[in-house]
Amino acid sequence: MPEGRIVKALSGFYYVADEGRIYSCRARGLFKKKDAKVNPLVGDWVVYDAINEEEGYVMEVGERTNELVRPPISNVDQAVLVFSMYKPMFSPLLLDKFLAHTEHVGIESVIVLSKADQVPQEEVDAIVQKYEKIGYRVIPTSTVDERGLHEVREILHDRITVFAGQSGVGKSSLINTLFPGVSLQTGDVSEKLGRGKHTTRHVELIPLDGGGYVADTPGFSSLEFIDFTELDLAESFRDFAELSADCKFRGCLHVSEPSCAVQEALAAGELCEERYAHYKQFREELKEYQRRNKPW
Repeated sequence: MPEGRIVKALSGFYYVADEGRIYSCRARGLFKKKDAKVNPLVGDWVVYDAINEEEGYVMEVGERTNELVRPPISNVDQAVLVFSMYKPMFSPLLLDKFLAHTEHVGIESVIVLSKADQVPQEEVDAIVQKYEKIGYRVIPTSTVDERGLHEVREILHDRITVFAGQSGVGKSSLINTLFPGVSLQTGDVSEKLGRGKHTTRHVELIPLDGGGYVADTPGFSSLEFIDFTELDLAESFRDFAELSADCKFRGCLHVSEPSCAVQEALAAGELCEERYAHYKQFREELKEYQRRNKPW
């Protein structure tokens, strides 16, 4: 049977791309059972059975290199996290939460700062320096003066990239500017709430000229630490993980353990206090999630 990649999932149909042709497929019955071990996701390589030149059935799902729950997508090479510098204002708390989730599933992240023309340059530079020190690439962009757009195009070549970020940050506008042939809805930021209206309703892989795909995804309405342990969370902070080998205790959570390299670096001013404060806040969120979802 032929193989292809799911590039869109909508209303029970899976759109499978194979050598320039798209097949509208239903999932075979075994995927619909309550105890099904795997369900098809956008990004999956699948075996499908074509019943004509346009339709078919998804028969098998191939092995995944990674998987995201929100948005539901698999086999992602990188995440481009788009965060606005203005309306909505830049949120380091939310960015650190996104980074924890992408680190947890092993997806490399690139931080894109949209609307960089709307604030003083020193504000942009401070964020770039902070996250580049941790080890992330940061690209300030503007659809007004076109800064950073060439760099974003370069990192997308021959890769499957998920675009994610707060609603209203200019994510869809950025994609539309990069790829004029792509028509995506974009939403204005709510003046009253200071956050965007959700405009993107489904996950879809968009093929790029020259190779690669980008995915536009629904706004992240929830970023709970669903499959995390406390150690998973500690290891999802890249700057902490690099120091953890020097902690006295294996599996150190960097909170109250003696001879903790992370706490020592924090006291010496070598780590960002704001990032550590976010880590402690996420620990409380994780504990609360675990309390609400006990198996008994």
